[in-house]
Amino acid sequence: MSSNLHPMLNVAIKAARAAGAIINRAALDVESVRISQKQINDFVTEVDHASEQAIIETLLTAYPGHGILAEESGSQHGAKNSDYIWIIDPLDGTTNFIHGFPVYCVSIALSFKGKIEQAVVYDPSRNDLFTATKGRGAFLNERRIRVSKRTQLKECLISTGFPFRPGDNFKNYLAMMGDVMQRTAGLRRPGSAALDLAYVAAGYTDAFFETGLSSWDVAAGSLLVTEAGGLIGNFTGEADFMDQKECLAGTPRIYGQMVQILGKYSKFASAGEKAALRQAGIDADAQDQAQDPAPDAAPAGDAGEDAPL
Repeated sequence: MSSNLHPMLNVAIKAARAAGAIINRAALDVESVRISQKQINDFVTEVDHASEQAIIETLLTAYPGHGILAEESGSQHGAKNSDYIWIIDPLDGTTNFIHGFPVYCVSIALSFKGKIEQAVVYDPSRNDLFTATKGRGAFLNERRIRVSKRTQLKECLISTGFPFRPGDNFKNYLAMMGDVMQRTAGLRRPGSAALDLAYVAAGYTDAFFETGLSSWDVAAGSLLVTEAGGLIGNFTGEADFMDQKECLAGTPRIYGQMVQILGKYSKFASAGEKAALRQAGIDADAQDQAQDPAPDAAPAGDAGEDAPL
């Protein structure tokens, strides 16, 4: 651990590496990993649970007065009324993991009074450690990273996540994808939203968009993007996106152009834009509200990226 890093970030790194060690050991014999299904096409493994437990133990040992919001256990651990909340996804990309497809990560963020102040996204298969402290920049393996300098959509590589649950708005998503694919150099679906956001921060991709994500999918990645000079918000460009289940991130110039493309598909689009889409047979409001987990319950696994390959 680096003495130059914020103490809370150092603890988060320790927690992420502990989880990564569990994941890497399990990846050596992934066929023996026990898997259960939280809902259709949404999987959880014993590795998710073991990783989450290791993270929570590490964080609460150092900061017993902090709160926890974790994908598998919700807010049942930690202090209930703390201004400090650790937002944890112990294995983002579970479906990739159980297939042996090496695109998954650990995501840990620290929120203080609702603002993300520390972030770690750790890719254990590549030993890539993305970190950020608010106001101090974003880093990959201690090297400063910045979003890409591309300014024209036709040169850009965009990442996304596909809808995968019954009730998801497939028609809306296919229309969005068609609009984006015709204007860009390529569209990719790696399968881990936290890693997708880290890749925008590192300049590997120029933008990322997806619907149906929860706070643990995007909390850490959102700080990486902004500290690397990028923008993140919902499809209409509003910055308060964390619990809106719409996420768009990108370089400043590309973000603005993506808002122009995706804004009409947002549930926050104007009445006129929604009417025009309905005339084309698309209803941007047709989202499955039943997917929203109760705030204090153990989440129902709304991991938007953990879909089948």
